[in-house]
Amino acid sequence: MIVLVADKFEQSGIVGMNALGCEVAYEPDLADQALAEAVAAKGVDVLVVRSTKVTDAMMAPSLKLIVRAGAGVNTIDVKAATTKRVLVANCPGKNSIAVAELALGLMLALDRRIPENVADLRAGRWNKKEYSKARGLYGRTLGLLGVGSVGAEVITRAAAFGMPVVMWDVRLSGQDRRVTHEEAAFFGIERACAMGPVALAPAAADVAARCDILSIHLAFVPETRHFVNAGVLSRLKPGSVVINTSRGEVVDADALRTVIRERQIRAGLDVFAHEPASATGEFTDPIVKEPGVYGTHHIGASTDQAQDAIAAETVRIVQVFRDTGKAPNVVNG
Repeated sequence: MIVLVADKFEQSGIVGMNALGCEVAYEPDLADQALAEAVAAKGVDVLVVRSTKVTDAMMAPSLKLIVRAGAGVNTIDVKAATTKRVLVANCPGKNSIAVAELALGLMLALDRRIPENVADLRAGRWNKKEYSKARGLYGRTLGLLGVGSVGAEVITRAAAFGMPVVMWDVRLSGQDRRVTHEEAAFFGIERACAMGPVALAPAAADVAARCDILSIHLAFVPETRHFVNAGVLSRLKPGSVVINTSRGEVVDADALRTVIRERQIRAGLDVFAHEPASATGEFTDPIVKEPGVYGTHHIGASTDQAQDAIAAETVRIVQVFRDTGKAPNVVNG
């Protein structure tokens, strides 16, 4: 079985797939037409990607399985894959802790203005008077939109910081009360509920109205495009913070820029609606130039711990597919 890895990928995963008897080609810089040509020329059976976009043109007749070495599959044309009977599998939950850690890191960085501190010191400027101004996270209400595996990890860490939590998830839409013991177990937030109050809000806009920091953890599907829109963002208190480590497309960027300018909202963004197709490239999204916006390079899942876990899961998916013709975590089968 021929496996093409067309993205950066842990060596442990390459070794694991070689041990299965696969012929593994590791070409992390392939993209666009070059990737389509490589899949066809090599007779690739399994394509492994992270952020590289996979289009209809890349699905040669030999291709049987695409593995997204991560959770979201919005960079893969799943509809085309389904039409061509190509399975698409992902690695859900393996990077949840890494993404949650970055979300908390962005909250802390925004509150303490860590990047500006560093920049001034490197420029030879000492300004303790300015940078002593910070509200702190303790006692500030964290609002969560979407409580999957990442959201649950964020809630647990926020509770340890002494932050009350108000959350909304489509599975409990319309509810306005405290989270029950059974719901806490379902969402994996028992420790958070034991440390402090976790409440349900009936709608996303209600979360925005009640919180000091809004953290977004929604999967990107057609129904969630611009889900966080002006109707949600306009409910934020002046001076609130928005964190997005999910997908750029779930937030209406124009509406976010408006509240940043008009309501002194600050934002920590790891994801953007228009990102380069490969790991390096020109980036032109104007929102990162807004005052009070911190941007990172879609690195939420990029810790050694997360990538080792994802590599191991990818090997497992390939092994099961080799042995049975079926694949775990399939999103289109």
